[in-house]
Amino acid sequence: MPSNATTSTASAYLRPQPAEYAPYYDRYISLIQGNDILAALDEQRRQMLLLLSGRTEPDGDLRYAPEKWSLKEVLGHINDTERIMSYRALRIARGDATPIEGFEQDDYVRNGPFALRPLADLIEDYIAVRRATVSLFRNLDEAAWTRQGVANKNEMTVRALAYIIAGHELHHRRIIEEKYLR
Repeated sequence: MPSNATTSTASAYLRPQPAEYAPYYDRYISLIQGNDILAALDEQRRQMLLLLSGRTEPDGDLRYAPEKWSLKEVLGHINDTERIMSYRALRIARGDATPIEGFEQDDYVRNGPFALRPLADLIEDYIAVRRATVSLFRNLDEAAWTRQGVANKNEMTVRALAYIIAGHELHHRRIIEEKYLR
């Protein structure tokens, strides 16, 4: 465990094993380097802010192709998904054995008012969501990190959810860098 740890739980510094999540999520988990997920989540916040600093409303409204989400919608999707995954992590961490339902991302974007909001507001929302996510994970005890539950009909651990959140954000940040803000 790193000597500058912000938590005293060793499980926070172990990568999730494939049995801790559905194979679909490996596309996100595999993007995260290292074993300090708390530091990774915090560093991602800084990187996203650097990427979005100084962006204008026309940047936020950009769609790189017809029928693709705007930059604002991508950022809204990142925020919504992180909220949902953090909620799943909280429920599982607290021992709630009730299966957690899935969600349809396209419905969330379609019904989210992201296009009507200033880009700066969506960036502030990202900051707030990420700080809440880091706080949630930073305050888990040892047992919570490896606790398993069912979400969207898949067994997963809290630790896997932390990596999924980070990997999902990185996946979309790379798309923003490559397709929206080149």
